[in-house]
Amino acid sequence: MLKAEYKTRGPVPQDVIEAVEFELPPVGAGQALVKVLAAPINPSDVLTLTGQYGMLPPLPAIGGNEGVGEVLEVAADVGNLKPGQTVLLPVGCGTWRTHLIADARQLIPLPSADPQQLAMLTVNPPTAYLMLRDFVDLQVGDWVIQNAANSGVGSYLIQLAKIRGLKTINVVRRDSAVAAVQAEGGDEVLVDGPDLPQRVREATGGAPVKLGIDAVGGVSTDHLAASLAEGGVLVNYGRMSGEPCQVNPGSFVFRDVTLKGFWLARWFRQATPQQQMQLFGELIQLIASGKLKARIAASYDIGRIKEAVAAAAAGERDGKIVLVP
Repeated sequence: MLKAEYKTRGPVPQDVIEAVEFELPPVGAGQALVKVLAAPINPSDVLTLTGQYGMLPPLPAIGGNEGVGEVLEVAADVGNLKPGQTVLLPVGCGTWRTHLIADARQLIPLPSADPQQLAMLTVNPPTAYLMLRDFVDLQVGDWVIQNAANSGVGSYLIQLAKIRGLKTINVVRRDSAVAAVQAEGGDEVLVDGPDLPQRVREATGGAPVKLGIDAVGGVSTDHLAASLAEGGVLVNYGRMSGEPCQVNPGSFVFRDVTLKGFWLARWFRQATPQQQMQLFGELIQLIASGKLKARIAASYDIGRIKEAVAAAAAGERDGKIVLVP
């Protein structure tokens, strides 16, 4: 058995993590032994390794916040699971390992589908879904603008918007990212720049853009704010630029634009179990049916964790990095 463990944090994420051997105790009452099938590496995982994320586990820690596995063994008192079932792993349980023992009540049975796609269920799809749903009352035909459109969240947002009948303006930071976002189904794909608001108006024919989604920060936040209609809402959920959000006061004062933040971890803390299950139930069906999926750039086993983290932290890649233990 192998696990990807880190005992310190530092500026180069792949330098602090390594694959180490470990053993598990026997399965206890109410527990299940699970073989991990797939676990992605998200930007939040990289920030956790560097110490820049908003919630950090105590050290030493095992990397990985989401994934799926196959049940190998259950305790005699467990009646809701059986060996061979595919299950969603508990959020934040340290999924970058080959095997784990979990409380059977925390394992959610999943339908038969690609485990690499199911493994990304608990972070990026809910982030995109909730930002589209919870901030503006959008109607069929409305426009949404987002940057970092070639990211995992960006891809899911395009697909979910299309399912809802919304139109997307998708902003990227390099010309080489345009084709992939167009292939995802983005209605308009634009490269960021100071003239972005003008190009947005041309692309939409002057239609109002009510919602903006920002993952970059810095001047990119201002470009989105200036592209929104009067009374528009801009939601920030990341800072890929490493810089704080910058917005010209004129957007606030003269056009009543609102800047808000979104953190999925907070939503999970505040949501009821029923709200969480409703969200997962809808997303599971979309992923299992193939209506919602993510591009995968490469997959690695746990023994290559340093390479995998380095690839995930790199700026230019087309799709997610996934561990397949």
